[in-house]
Parts: sequence; C-alpha cells; structure tokens
Amino acid sequence: MDFAFTEEHAELRQTVRRFLEDKSNEPAVRNVMASESGYDPQVWSQMAEQMGLQGLIVPESYGGAGLGFVELAVVLEEMGRALYCGPYLSSALIAVNALLLGGDEPTRAELLPAIASGEKLVTLAYVGENGRWDAASIEMRATSDGGAWTLDGIKTHVIDGHIADVLLVAARTDQGVALFGVEGDADGVRRTLLPTLDLTRKLARIELEGARAKLIGSGGDASAVIDQVITLAVAGQAAEQVGGAQRCLEMSTEFAKTRLQFGRPIGSFQAIKHRCADMLVEVEFAKSAAYHAAFRAAEGDQAELSTAAAIAKSYCSEAFFHAAADTIQIHGGMGFTWEHPAHLYFKRAKSSSVLFGDPLHHRERLAHHLGL
Repeated sequence: MDFAFTEEHAELRQTVRRFLEDKSNEPAVRNVMASESGYDPQVWSQMAEQMGLQGLIVPESYGGAGLGFVELAVVLEEMGRALYCGPYLSSALIAVNALLLGGDEPTRAELLPAIASGEKLVTLAYVGENGRWDAASIEMRATSDGGAWTLDGIKTHVIDGHIADVLLVAARTDQGVALFGVEGDADGVRRTLLPTLDLTRKLARIELEGARAKLIGSGGDASAVIDQVITLAVAGQAAEQVGGAQRCLEMSTEFAKTRLQFGRPIGSFQAIKHRCADMLVEVEFAKSAAYHAAFRAAEGDQAELSTAAAIAKSYCSEAFFHAAADTIQIHGGMGFTWEHPAHLYFKRAKSSSVLFGDPLHHRERLAHHLGL
C-alpha cells in the first residue's frame, strides 16, 4: 500500500508538537502524573477550545472537525513523544469510536458534542477480572426489569475510569454483548484508582452493584462492534508508541554525541554506535507498521485493519520497549535515576506493551486472521 503524509499533516504535527513542548514538558508531566486525576483540566480545555483536538474525528454535525484516523494518529504520535498525561486515548479515540460505530442517534447527539468540546470525559469499561481483551471473555451481566437496565460485576484496567463522567460498559444480555451508558457518579458505582507501573496513564477498577444503565445502540449483539473499537484503539496506541520510541532515539543519539569519555564522544565507540544504529532501524520499522495501520483505519477496511493493527501493536510494543531500555543503558548510571526522564519512557513502554493485549496476544490474533 502506498501512503504518504501531506503538508497539512506536517503542519498539524508541528502545531501539536509546539503546544505539547509548552504544556507537556518534563516538569509538567512529573507534576500531573503525581496528581490523583492524572491530567491538567486547564490544558485539556485549551486543547479543546484552541485546537479542537478532542473532536478531531467527531463528525462536523456533532461539533467536531470531521477529520480521519491519519490525523488522529499524527496527534497520538506527538502525545506519545511528549508523554502527555490526559484522557485523550480513552475519550477522544476509544469512546468516540464506540459511539460512532455502536451508538444510537440520541446518545451520539448527547455525548459526541460534549466530548468534542472537552466538557465531558467518556471511557470504555471493557475488561473483566479475567484480564482478557476479547469480546468473548466479557462476563458482566445486564439485567432488564420493565425496560430499566441494571449492571452487576467488576471491570478493571479502565483507562481514566476514576474521572470519567460517563462509562461505556460492555455487558452480556440474552442477545449477546451490548454497550451501556453509566454515569460515573451514579448509585451503585464504586471507582478505585489502581496502582500502576506507568504513572502517566491512570487505570481504575469499577465495581457495579445494581447500577442503573442506559442501553446504547440496537440492543443486539455488539461483539463485532466492540472488537472493531479495540482494533482502532490498538492502531492508535501503536502511533503513540512510535512517538515514545522516537523520543528515546533522539535522547540517546544526542547524549552519545555530547557525552565525552577518554576525550571522545561515546557515540564514536563501536558498542554505542551499533546500539544507536539498531535502535534507529527498529524505530523506522515501527513507524512503517504504525502508519500502515493508521492508513488502513482511515480506509475503513476492517479485514485489512485487523491484520495491520495486530502487526503494528506487536512490533511497536517491542520496538518502544527496546528503545527505552537501550536509552537507559546508553545514559549509564544517570539513566537509572529518578531525575532522568528515561525511566518515564521505560515505564510507559512496558505498560503500553500489555495494554490491549501483549505482543504474543496480537501475534495469535494475526495468525487467526491469516488462517494459520
């Protein structure tokens, strides 16, 4: 497939990069990741009001920009590069796609404009206590009494679930898996912030006990829709991982050029030179995989996207982890310290590699798609 970024994509990238260099620099990241909310509401509002990033793929009829997945991937790559702390992946990507693909018109009209304006945070509560990322593993049950729905059960690894205004909960009915809307502060909803390796991305455990819910969509089996939403999330996260890996490469090569040992830059030593070269090759391959998935997502070919996303998530997860680990090694003892940003990228890389399923899980999905 032939794909290329346009001048408009380049301009979008530079605009987002400048914004994040100011609003998501290392001191800002460290400050926000230590907070309970995990994001800066003021920066979030600026993103919505000045740049319209939350509504990037929201149709214009709902107050968004009406752009496509390639533009979204550009933004996510820059956010990954800057380790942006905020509910963008959960609300602007996952929740928006869940509503576009599986929502009914009244729900779209209610939530999409609020997401695009930054007024509401919406996330998908998907994974149960079994920790599996496929629709077949969903265990939570939905009960109907005279048309009123209630949910009982536990969801875990809910991205930004502790601050979401609305939870899109996947649960089982007699017709199969369906999506339900639950207010984050409703009776019967208990939200607990989980301790995580990566402090820049908050995850929550959601306990529902007779929580009132609103059925979203037709009420039929939404398994295919939910799988498609997760596939798009995987493709988006691959772009984010590429951004983080690229930043690790930049930090490593810059340090190798300026750090002197025995009167010479350490980059002139064969071991460091080869490590940086290997990192460059792996990052460039990761970019190809992530961009391929992004352009497939923009085309809307689900069969091709499923294959491309599985390849991207598998390869980009390992490329980011290797780049972050090598960055620590190249920086030596300083790279292991709390004061250096290398450990922030290392923790994000490790956490991202298992979010939505680890590389092995996606290789198994790839084999399934290919009939192997």
